[in-house]
Amino acid sequence: MTGSPFRPWLDRWDLVPDGEAFSTPHTGSWLLPVRRDGAPAMLKLAQEPEERRGGGVMAWWDGRGAAVVLAHEDVALLLERAMGPGSLVEMAKTDDDGATRILCHAALGLHAPRAAAPPATLVPLRQWFAALEPCAARHGGVLAQAHATAQALLAEPREISVLHGDIHHENVLDFGPRGWLAIDPKGLIGERGFDYANIFRNPDPLFAAPPERLRRQAWVVVEAAGLEPRRLLQWILAYAGLSASWTLEDAKDRDEPAAALTIAEIAAAQLGL
Repeated sequence: MTGSPFRPWLDRWDLVPDGEAFSTPHTGSWLLPVRRDGAPAMLKLAQEPEERRGGGVMAWWDGRGAAVVLAHEDVALLLERAMGPGSLVEMAKTDDDGATRILCHAALGLHAPRAAAPPATLVPLRQWFAALEPCAARHGGVLAQAHATAQALLAEPREISVLHGDIHHENVLDFGPRGWLAIDPKGLIGERGFDYANIFRNPDPLFAAPPERLRRQAWVVVEAAGLEPRRLLQWILAYAGLSASWTLEDAKDRDEPAAALTIAEIAAAQLGL
């Protein structure tokens, strides 16, 4: 590990490497399995502002619904490591409802009130949705419906909470006796219903595409999270439109907009738009 970007943090926190380093595909964060005092942990070095912001949110959650933060300074985050054998991606293949309920349970833990003031770096949902308006103006169609729906939701928010911002089957992991816990938040603030919308685009585009799957999982989420059915569909439409807008004109991600647009169209149809 000589010359590695991890070296200063290995020395500072008395960590021993315990596997190969790797990076996340979309955000470019660097991760290294380590041990501290013999216990397994994960050292993460954030590269993007949203990842750095997420580290502060993880520390604020203090292990309730999320992995425990063992140390946090600047770009570096030391987390307990998920050692359980379970995978929500695999579970969804045979028990989609069960996987969705686990995601909802984790989200409820994240949204629960804390005594401490939330981090000052949280990004409001209205700011997070900024990319949707120009894309909707250029392309119209379901993106225009998504934008109009998002504006209506943002104008009258309900149940404001600190949000994860990217809850899906690979961001809630099996921590064995501690249960299923979240990692890798974006660090947002707004209506808690937003946090359930990304479930419907996962665990992968083909799995999520059938309209009957969205209909069924919407009722699972409504029951598990205590949400109003129509408002959940509105958040699904709004978020799918936002996701499509992020990648619609990115030549490197030609397939991604189609997957998000499919979910947006299904939600719009169920809303009668």
